[in-house]
Amino acid sequence: MFKNVRTPCYIIDEAALIRNLEILHGVEERTGCKILLAQKAFSCYHLYPLIGKYLSGTACSGLFEARLGFEEMGKENHVFSAAYRENEIDEIISYCGHIIFNSFSQLDKYRERVLGAGKKIGLRINPEFSTQEGHEIYDPCSPRSRLGITNDNFMRKDLEGVSGLHLHTLCEQNSDDLESTLNAIIEKFGDVLDKMEWINLGGGHHITRPDYDIPRLERCIMMLRDRFGLEVFLEPGEAVALNAGYLVTEVLDLTKNDMPIAILDTSAACHMPDVLEMPYRPPLRDAAESGAKPYSYRLGSQTCLAGDVVGEYSFDKPLNIGDRLVFEDMAIYSMVKNNTFNGMPLPSILLLKSSGDIEELRQFGYEDFKDRL
Repeated sequence: MFKNVRTPCYIIDEAALIRNLEILHGVEERTGCKILLAQKAFSCYHLYPLIGKYLSGTACSGLFEARLGFEEMGKENHVFSAAYRENEIDEIISYCGHIIFNSFSQLDKYRERVLGAGKKIGLRINPEFSTQEGHEIYDPCSPRSRLGITNDNFMRKDLEGVSGLHLHTLCEQNSDDLESTLNAIIEKFGDVLDKMEWINLGGGHHITRPDYDIPRLERCIMMLRDRFGLEVFLEPGEAVALNAGYLVTEVLDLTKNDMPIAILDTSAACHMPDVLEMPYRPPLRDAAESGAKPYSYRLGSQTCLAGDVVGEYSFDKPLNIGDRLVFEDMAIYSMVKNNTFNGMPLPSILLLKSSGDIEELRQFGYEDFKDRL
């Protein structure tokens, strides 16, 4: 299907995206919650009109995302930042209905401006209840975390104008972890929840994963509504575009060290940086773990970075120069994080439409590399 596209390129699968959106919209309809697209995971605004048919809006982390969500989807728009810049806050307030602060000092500094604009104020809490293992970089509840206000530092006498709480403690997790987290929050912040109008449960909910326990999620939402009278928001990013995109690459050369090596026209460092940052091994169509099939290769990039390696995979038949490889689950945290290290070109962005046609959404060239510098 992808033999004639110019590589490297990202391809967004419209049908898979719609399947995810239908699942998320079903949660909204059954519980009355509002689900927002976390743009930090997926910001391909060409698809915002489609996403806006199913979801309630966008969530952002700063000025540029706030403006993008406001201009391209124009629905609910929530913003959280660890700290806001004085020269940006008024513009952010103009784009967002909910402004969430990470500290009481930021709340005190900007409270009157937010309330004066008729917008809602939230505070991010840190329940100090970690449900993750092995990925401290993604754990807001890790020791000395800068994200969220702990119970000991939560100033209950300084809540004038605050109508909601925000938390984000999960990463690619199931609803049992949400349930245990909520139990910890009720234990520490239950008295505060009684005074709030809304709660934002953040992201990290892998709702569209096949084994995700949606009924448990919905029980959690209904508990917050029934027990505390709260309007509930969620802002998943990965769940919106999970398994809804590909990165297509071509084999440029075949070499050998102590195992066969394939040099690709894509880069882990440039085009799928989570492979090195997290790290993780992206799924590759028609391939398996090294040694599971007859022909194993290490897949690496053109760049000069010695560690710019996607991983080791095995195939049913030998690779040849010119072969196309299709990495899967490449819609999330790829386009938003990519870069032009070593002068690597940015992959084009294509849309695989439900009809089977492929539409080019964006192509990049030398000027895109040069203008960033």
